[in-house]
Amino acid sequence: MSALVFEEVGFRHRGQALLEAIDLRLDASARTMILGPNGAGKTLLLRIAHGLLQPTHGRRYWLGHAPRQAMVFQRPVMLRRSVLANIVYALKVAGTARDERVPRALAALEQFDLAHLAGRAARVLSGGEQQRLALARCWALEPGVVFLDEPTASLDPASALAIEAAIGQFHRIGVKIVMTTHDLGQARRLADDVVFLHGGRLQEHTPAGEFFARPATEPARRFTAGELVA
Repeated sequence: MSALVFEEVGFRHRGQALLEAIDLRLDASARTMILGPNGAGKTLLLRIAHGLLQPTHGRRYWLGHAPRQAMVFQRPVMLRRSVLANIVYALKVAGTARDERVPRALAALEQFDLAHLAGRAARVLSGGEQQRLALARCWALEPGVVFLDEPTASLDPASALAIEAAIGQFHRIGVKIVMTTHDLGQARRLADDVVFLHGGRLQEHTPAGEFFARPATEPARRFTAGELVA
C-alpha cells in the first residue's frame, strides 16, 4: 500500500513562511480531513500534496507506487463543452483509448446521476451539478487518490449532502480521500483521520474520533469549540 510522505516540508512566498516543518504520512484508503482556521495553510498543503506546487523546503514523495491522482477545486473548472464532452476530453488527455472514452464517460455520468444532462453545456449547470460533474470526471479517470479543496463551501445543504454521498462512493471502492473543509460537522461525518494546521504548522494528526473528543493542543481545542477562526 502506498503512502504520501512529507518530510520537513516548508513553503515560503516573498520571504514569508506559509508552511513550516511539516512531517506527515498519509496512508492509503483513509479519508483525511485537513482542518484549521483561515490562513492556516490548508489549501497550500493540499496543492503540495497533489503536486501542483513544490515545497521550498523539505520534500514530498510517495512511499511505494504513486497512484493516479485527481483534484476537485472549490470552483470546478468546466470546459466550454457539453457535460459528456468534459469527461471525454479528460480521458483523451489521460491517454485513454478512443473507443473507451465515451462508454467510460457515460458510465461515470450514470454513477453520479448526471446521465440525463449529458448533452447540456457544462457551464450552465448549477453549482452542485458542476461539482458532481467534477467528481464524475475524476471517477472516469479511475484515480487512487482524490484531493478536494472545500468542495461544498458554496453549496446549499442539499447539494452539499449530495457531494458528501458522491465522496462516499470513492471511499467505498478504496480511493484515498484528502480534503480540506471549514465545516466541522462535515469533518465529523466524513473523516477517518484529521490533519490540523495552525499558523502554517502541523499541530495534530490523529484519528478523527480522538481529535474531536480530546484535542491535544490548545489551538485545536479552541478550534473545535468554535473559538478560533483566524
